[in-house]
Amino acid sequence: MDENATDHAIADARANMSDLIATVRLLKVVRYLTSRRKRQAALVPADLGELVDAVGGPEKAAEILRPHAPADPQ
Repeated sequence: MDENATDHAIADARANMSDLIATVRLLKVVRYLTSRRKRQAALVPADLGELVDAVGGPEKAAEILRPHAPADPQ
């Protein structure tokens, strides 16, 4: 598993979940889980997930952040 890669196939992530979670937790980075090279979900540090919950969930967090995001997020 490449700890520096941002995208990880779901099958590979499943096989290396503890390492992937440790990377997210220790380095405070986001890692994306992909299927057929399309992002399906993300692993985020717990404090970021808690902030998302605190503002009202993913939709509300996206509404707050959207005006600050670059035009092309990738």
